[in-house]
Amino acid sequence: MRKISFWRYLAVNRKTLFTALACALLAFSMLGCGTSNHLQSIQLTVSGTPNGLFDVVGIGGTLQFVATGYYTSGKTHDLSNVVTYSVIPNPDGIPLPAPPLTVTMSPTGLMTAVNPAACTWHDSEPDPTKNKPQWSVTGGYIVTATFQGVTSQQAFTAVASATGDGPGGACGPDQVSQ
Repeated sequence: MRKISFWRYLAVNRKTLFTALACALLAFSMLGCGTSNHLQSIQLTVSGTPNGLFDVVGIGGTLQFVATGYYTSGKTHDLSNVVTYSVIPNPDGIPLPAPPLTVTMSPTGLMTAVNPAACTWHDSEPDPTKNKPQWSVTGGYIVTATFQGVTSQQAFTAVASATGDGPGGACGPDQVSQ
């Protein structure tokens, strides 16, 4: 049986220990000093429209939803093509049919107004001598986007695809009279 001296054994262990520490240090530096890159939140907006109330106008009218993912590392990514969209009628408004009636939503976030048409706007100032209607929303759809267990805030979408009670049959502030 071969004898290994204590000093030689200690040198081998130091070399192994040094290699292990160097590998651990390299792994932590590649991870960004221990920071993670987990999805923290999703912000749902409509392309070209500031946050707030969104309105899909006219049969065939569209809204392009954009889902932006915010990560714990501080980075953001467009998740519009990978999230799962949910569109439900707002229970606090006038009763609306569930999609694919009145609106449809594509897997890429394109909402389209379809038949049967609806008008979820009401002119609170029906006096025809006053040329300026006072619009209020009477219903709409609630849209959310979900990815990796994270769900966005609710985005409220009104519908103006039918004639309304505004001047000349207008339905909401974004629709010209029909």
